[in-house]
Amino acid sequence: MLRAVNRVLLALGGLVLTALGGSVLAIGLGAPAPSWWLHHGRHDVLLNEAERTRWRDAGWWWPAVLAALAVLVLLCLWWLVAVVRRRRLAEVLVDTGDGEGAALRGRALEHVLAEEANHLDGVERAHVLLTGRRGTPRTRVLLLLQPHVDPGTALHALTTGPLTHARDSAGLADLPAEVRLHGVRHRAERVT
Repeated sequence: MLRAVNRVLLALGGLVLTALGGSVLAIGLGAPAPSWWLHHGRHDVLLNEAERTRWRDAGWWWPAVLAALAVLVLLCLWWLVAVVRRRRLAEVLVDTGDGEGAALRGRALEHVLAEEANHLDGVERAHVLLTGRRGTPRTRVLLLLQPHVDPGTALHALTTGPLTHARDSAGLADLPAEVRLHGVRHRAERVT
């Protein structure tokens, strides 16, 4: 739902900006301006003399306007990059053996992997992120380990348990994983 709303808003914003920019360009190149348009012809300026000098005594006005526009452009660019570059994999293609396959929701696989990793001995908390492509997913796993756990043992348990189960259940040839291990910090109590 959120993805659809995001796409509709982007499409509407793009259409409005393209229409406004295209009409300004067309009028600048000599096309006749409609009677209701903001500017009346090719030699009309965006801001006339009165509009430009209206705030001349307020030295803060134009720097504030330019700063606000710069922040707006940066926010729009950030939003565009965030929309185009999706970190999380939406779905994984599962080989069902019938030649067609099926799609498994990426978040569901992440959740199952994290839940199974949470039940490993000495794991305080696990966080899983699927990246890559639909046919060749990759995982990023963050394990927060309790102080008594050997990191090598925890890594071996993760690879032979949850990662192997996920790979086999999704029918994948392999499931590369980047695993980060962190120890949980406990506050030491002062003994007097």
